[in-house]
Amino acid sequence: MSIMTEAEAKTILDKVIALSTADECTAQIDGTIDGNIRFALNNVSTSGVITNTDLSVQVAFGKRVGSASINEFSDAALARVVKRAEDLAKLAPENPEFMPAVGPQTYRATNTFSAATAAITPENRAEIARASIEPCKGENLIAAGFLNDNQSFTAWANSKGAFGYQRSTGMDYTCTVRTEDGRGSGWVARNLQDASRFNVDADIQIAMRKASASADAQALEPGKYTVILEPAAAAGLISFMFNFFDARSADEGRSFLSKAGGGNKIGEQVFDPRVNVYSDPNHPEIPSLPWDGDGLPRQRVNIVENGVVRNLRYSRFWADKQGKPQMAQPGNIIMEGGTKSTSDLVRETERGILVTRTWYIRMVDPQTVLLTGLTRDGTFYIENGELKYPLKNFRFNESPVIMLNNIDELGRPVRVGDDGPTMMIPPMRLRDFTFTSLSDAV
Repeated sequence: MSIMTEAEAKTILDKVIALSTADECTAQIDGTIDGNIRFALNNVSTSGVITNTDLSVQVAFGKRVGSASINEFSDAALARVVKRAEDLAKLAPENPEFMPAVGPQTYRATNTFSAATAAITPENRAEIARASIEPCKGENLIAAGFLNDNQSFTAWANSKGAFGYQRSTGMDYTCTVRTEDGRGSGWVARNLQDASRFNVDADIQIAMRKASASADAQALEPGKYTVILEPAAAAGLISFMFNFFDARSADEGRSFLSKAGGGNKIGEQVFDPRVNVYSDPNHPEIPSLPWDGDGLPRQRVNIVENGVVRNLRYSRFWADKQGKPQMAQPGNIIMEGGTKSTSDLVRETERGILVTRTWYIRMVDPQTVLLTGLTRDGTFYIENGELKYPLKNFRFNESPVIMLNNIDELGRPVRVGDDGPTMMIPPMRLRDFTFTSLSDAV
């Protein structure tokens, strides 16, 4: 029952809405089928499939809100979950920032579903694990990784007539390859919607080469260096920064986008003119659902244009309070770049450091988005366009705001998964990136 048809989902949602006696009611059904396989020490350790379907109900009496969820769908179960939500709403204090549910909306369907991903079988997962492990065994390397694939649906409706339904798929693959003595480490990751575009044979070779090449790492004095951040390394920092693209925190003086004297920096030059960032639910590489969590329809929005901040996220409450139009929250982040690969950027670099991955990133100063973290799984010194030798890993202290004002060149964006919205991020060559100390970890 994990993947319902639109008609099946709507029938249940209509029942829930009809059962409610509240001033308004919103109901949502989410169903998923998640497949996975995990391997370590060149052996498969776990594999399985998890299915789940949940119904969540939120009701409001005036500004008193209650919510409840259930994973049963009998008529009696639907009545119970509605009553539970209503009982909780009657006990709740009024929410001073309550916003009423949206009315009927028009959504343009986006291409979030791939039949190839939905068709992945346990045999396919086992073959991907084998294709990751066997080459490593042949080179006396040790592989550890994880593959997760999923198909899902989301359907929601409210008592004001809004309704949406859409299916989605996705897959994540990561693999860390170590030398037998543990002195070398390489890493590769792929985040895709369409599994037919996944090439495990090519990807595992990337991690293997980096593992072999990163043994016998040399120490380099910490300081400011030209760096090339691969997309995954850059995404770890940039995703933190976009957490602060919120109008309320900026207006209230809690963000690097706060303006002295009040207000925010919309319309101001904050980054290098080559920085262009937008969100688009119809992007062919990273489509997102056509609505946000409030049911507002998503559309393409310029976030940063030629280094100028154009839009910040406004909650419905804050938009209403500030007299701004309500706009859906972005479902993805796309940063434009050039046409060159990471390898191209390396070939054109006289001296610098290649960073495969950034890890254990933590906030130091929210007002400047100063972050600290570590490099890992392949850090190399570049000289005259070649990777000359591996480097011991570094701790860095750097702000992505400063980083995006020290751009030397941007490469071709690729899809990168992260904890927040899926992103398209280019590899980037940057000046004066700050490394503060060395790390013995590989």
